[in-house]
Amino acid sequence: MNNILKKITGPKDVKSLSSSELSMLADDIRETIIATVSRNGGHLASNLGSVELTIALMRIFSPPTDKVIWDVGHQAYAWKLLTGRISRFDTLRKYNGISGFPKPSESECDTFVAGHAGTALSAALGLAAGRDRKSTKEAVVAVIGDASMSNGISLEALNNLEDVGTKVIVILNDNEMSIAENVGSLSRRLGSLLTDVRYNRIKAAAEQTGHKLHMTFMRRAYHKMEQFIKSIWLKNAFFEEFGLRYIGPIDGHDMKALESALLSAQEYKGPVLLHVATLKGCGFKPAERKPHAWHGVGPFDPEQVLKDGQQNTPAKLNYSEACGSILTSMAEENKSIMAITAAMSAGTGLHRFKQKFPERFFDVGICEGHAVVFAAGLATSGFRPVFAVYSTFLQRAVDCVMHDIALQKLPVLICVDRAGIVGSDGPTHHGVFDIPMLRCLPNLVIMQPADYLELKAMLQTALTHDGPVVLRYPRGSSAEVDLSQPVENLEIGKALVCRQPEDGQKEVTWIWSYGDMLPVAEGVAEKLSEAGRAVGVVNARFIKPVDKGLLKEHSDNETTIVVTIENSALAGGFGSAVREALAEMQLNIPVRSFGWTDTFIEQGSIEELLQEGGLTPEAIFQELMEI
Repeated sequence: MNNILKKITGPKDVKSLSSSELSMLADDIRETIIATVSRNGGHLASNLGSVELTIALMRIFSPPTDKVIWDVGHQAYAWKLLTGRISRFDTLRKYNGISGFPKPSESECDTFVAGHAGTALSAALGLAAGRDRKSTKEAVVAVIGDASMSNGISLEALNNLEDVGTKVIVILNDNEMSIAENVGSLSRRLGSLLTDVRYNRIKAAAEQTGHKLHMTFMRRAYHKMEQFIKSIWLKNAFFEEFGLRYIGPIDGHDMKALESALLSAQEYKGPVLLHVATLKGCGFKPAERKPHAWHGVGPFDPEQVLKDGQQNTPAKLNYSEACGSILTSMAEENKSIMAITAAMSAGTGLHRFKQKFPERFFDVGICEGHAVVFAAGLATSGFRPVFAVYSTFLQRAVDCVMHDIALQKLPVLICVDRAGIVGSDGPTHHGVFDIPMLRCLPNLVIMQPADYLELKAMLQTALTHDGPVVLRYPRGSSAEVDLSQPVENLEIGKALVCRQPEDGQKEVTWIWSYGDMLPVAEGVAEKLSEAGRAVGVVNARFIKPVDKGLLKEHSDNETTIVVTIENSALAGGFGSAVREALAEMQLNIPVRSFGWTDTFIEQGSIEELLQEGGLTPEAIFQELMEI
C-alpha cells in the first residue's frame, strides 16, 4: 500500500495529485478492492478494470455538481473509494454497511441507483434534458459496459438521443475486448487523433468559421471524409448514425490518454461517445486470465489464489446447478427442449446444457424481454423452451410474459432463479416481487420445490404440462440427493400434507408454506406442539393454483386457524392467494400471513435479514402465541 488512497477525502483531492501519485493511487485502489472483496465477496474483475477510468473522471469532472451515472455498480467500487467512503469500505455489502451498487442515499456523488443493466443512458438523457430546462451547466456522463449497450433500454435511449437534442457524454467501457487485439497501430493513432484536445479545438474553430462564411458544403465534405475514415478503421462508428460523435478507442489504463479524451468530450458542443477499452481483472492475474469466473465471487484467500491460480472455495451443489443438471439429462431424451439465458449461463446453471447441446442453447444477452418473446416463438414452432433467469431480472419482462406467453397459453417454462431474498446484493436484487407480478396472469402455473427431488418432479411436470409454467427456487442449496432416481409427475395444484395434527384436538393451526420456507414452518410447528397446540403442516408446492380442496377440508373444524409463511412480498403473495381462495369458497377461516412487508429489503446475510423480518421459527412462534 502506497498510502495515497488514505489521503483522499473526496473528488477534489484527486485533482491535486501528480502523475506518479496517480499511478500509486490506482495500485492502492486495486489492493483495497481485492482485500475487501476477498473478505466480503462481491464483483471483482470488472471493478479492477475501471480504476484508471474512475480516477480520470474525477480529474476532469467535479462531482456531485457534474453528474456521473454508472450503468450497474459492477464498475463503481473505485468510485465509492474516491467519494468519501474509504472509512466504511470494509462494510461493503455487509448488513448495515455500504451497498455494492451506486446508492444516492449513501453519497450525493451517486447520481442514480444502478443495480440493473441498461438504464444509464436513459437516465443521463433525462438529467441532461432537465439541466437544459433549468439553464444550468453541469456535465452529464453515462458510463456503460459493453454488455449493457445491447440492452433494449440502451438502444431505445440511443434512438431517442437526437430527438431530445441535448449534450451528454457516453463512455462505452469495453472490457470484453483485448487492447492489444483491437487497439492496433492504425486504430490507436486514429483514436489518439480524434481524442486529442488540440485537434478537437482546431476542428471546432474550423466548423465555426465555415458556419460564419456559409461554407456548409465544405463542412459536409469534411464530415463525410471523417466518417469514411472511421468506418474503415473503427468498429463502432455506427454510433454516429444516432447523433453521437464517436471518439476512440482509448486505452482505458493510460491515464494521460483518458484525461485528454475526457477533456475533448467535455469541450465538444454535442453528444459524444467515448470508446474506452479496459481489461477485466486488471492487476489480479487470476481475474485477468478468467474474468468471467471472477465476475461475482464469494470470500477467498488472495495469497492462496495467486499460488494455486484458482478460487479456493469448494464447489457445492445449489438449486441453479441442480436445475441445469436435471434439465441437461432430460434434454438427452426430449429433443424438443431448448434452453435460453440472458447473459447468465453460468449463474443459472445452464453451462452444462450449453456444452452438451450448443445447437439448442441460446444466450440472447442482457435482453430479458426479448428472451421471453423468443421463447414464445420457439414454443409456437413446437419446441419446449426453458428460460432460466434471476427473479429480479424477470421483472423487466412481465409484460412479455402476459402478452406473448400467458395470453396464448404457450408451453414455455420459466425457471425463476434467486427467488426470495438473496443476501448482500441488496434491494435491487432480492427476488420477492415475482409472485405478486405474475400470480394475476391467467393460464399461468406457479410452483416451488422444497428439495432437489421435488425440483426434478416439477421440471418433469412442467415439461409435459400443456401451458406456461413458472418454476421458482431460491439462491442456496438443499440436502444433496441422487438426482438419477425416478420421480412421478405432480398433480397440478395439489398440496402435500407433511404433518398431521393429533386426533381429537379441536383448536388446530394449519401452517401452509412451500420451498425454502418449509423448514421454518416445521420449526414453528414443533414449537407450537411443545406448547400443547394442535398443529399441521402443508407443503403447498403450488402457489398458483392453490389447493382449494385441502383448504375446504380444514374448514370442517370450526376453530381452525391457517398460517402462511413465504419468502415473498406479502402484498399479492401466497398468503393473499389463500385468503382469496377461502373467500371464493365462502369459508370464514382466520388467516395469519408471514412474509416480507411493504418495503424494500436492505442488504445483509440471509440469516440476518430473516431475523430482521421476523421470519424465524422463534419470531413466528412468539407472534402466534400472542394471537
